[in-house]
Amino acid sequence: MSKTLQAVRGMNDILPDDAEVWEQFEDIVRNWLHSYGYRPIRMPIVEPTPLFKRAIGEVTDIVEKEMYSFEDALNGEHLTLRPEGTASCVRAAIQHNLLFGNPRRLYYHGPMFRHERPQKGRYRQFHQVGVEALGYEGPDVDAEHILMCARLWDDLGLEDVQLEINSLGSSEERAAHRAALITYLEGHKDSLDEDGQRRLYTNPLRILDTKNPALQAIVEAAPKLADFLGEDSLKHFNGVQTFLKDAGLPYRINHRLVRGLDYYNRTVFEWVTTRLGAQGTICAGGRYDGLVAQLGGKPAPAAGFAMGIERILSLWQECGGQAERPTPDVYLVHSGEAAQRAAFRVAEALRGTGFAVTLHCGGGGFKSQMKRADASGAPFAVVIGEDEAAAGEVSLKPLRDGGEQIRVHMDALPETLADRLLESEEEDDGSI
Repeated sequence: MSKTLQAVRGMNDILPDDAEVWEQFEDIVRNWLHSYGYRPIRMPIVEPTPLFKRAIGEVTDIVEKEMYSFEDALNGEHLTLRPEGTASCVRAAIQHNLLFGNPRRLYYHGPMFRHERPQKGRYRQFHQVGVEALGYEGPDVDAEHILMCARLWDDLGLEDVQLEINSLGSSEERAAHRAALITYLEGHKDSLDEDGQRRLYTNPLRILDTKNPALQAIVEAAPKLADFLGEDSLKHFNGVQTFLKDAGLPYRINHRLVRGLDYYNRTVFEWVTTRLGAQGTICAGGRYDGLVAQLGGKPAPAAGFAMGIERILSLWQECGGQAERPTPDVYLVHSGEAAQRAAFRVAEALRGTGFAVTLHCGGGGFKSQMKRADASGAPFAVVIGEDEAAAGEVSLKPLRDGGEQIRVHMDALPETLADRLLESEEEDDGSI
């Protein structure tokens, strides 16, 4: 016998109980984004490999070690499962002239793919909500992104979430800092680990973000990018801080916060927590003013962020968050051929007037069907037997409050059910 097939390691099924939590979270997120004027965009999961090499940087961990890339067997095109969404979103905006004449506030959500070692909070297929503001230059949009995140955390009741910010300055300022950083690190070359040795001349800024305890003293004493920032970069960063202070939002400037993608400049930020172990970053982003031109578009400023859905849901549940299980308004049970046919008509009539109806399928007696009805969470069961079917009626049975079962004509059922549901809600609210 063949071995049972399993999901790919690090790519997880989301089963109904969890999927309902995801849908509730996605509804909250959509309403939150719409309240800030952001509109949806959906991009392909598969993109040309050069898109990510050009945008993210060829000497980043993502491009060097983590992308799922392959050659199309039909035409030889080099393709990649998207490891992040910003490059795809900018590519779409350029391709479809979305920035012609107007800036854009956009968002997307969906799966991303990176070949990493699977662990809690870090998967090979993971999901993100991404937010991009294309064509906005000032520090106000940077601050808006940070403040809108704070509002979402408040809406979700998240605890122990802290904000860290930094400025990466301009490309010229980073180049001057890079030269000084390389010179400094060359003096400690023998103490660098394998990653540090590899990155010394290709991406030395990433060495500052090392988690290796043996390197902490070295990176703490390294030249700080803040000391190389010019007047414009400092003015922009101070502007962001002014908006945050005006809003009363606490933050910490982390001079070692550099982000793992080459396209960032000026403001970068991360929201971190201590409740999820090593995978403590739940949301991160910043400004990437050069990316539109880098991908072939007319130069335009831009900023954005992405949040990991798996991590945020883990933190939400860690903080006591619970999703409400969706339940039908009625569970419809029946017995006999005529009753089954009537049940289909009644179910569709109820759905046509806005009710959620679970119609029993698969046979079974009234007793077993009523057990299913009770387990469904529905407040009412609609019962149709041979007598009801012959009379064009149904029995409406309360399942939660011990109320009286009544018999009504099928045509009157929608109105009667609406009245009974309203009465039930008012009793729950204590208003009657």
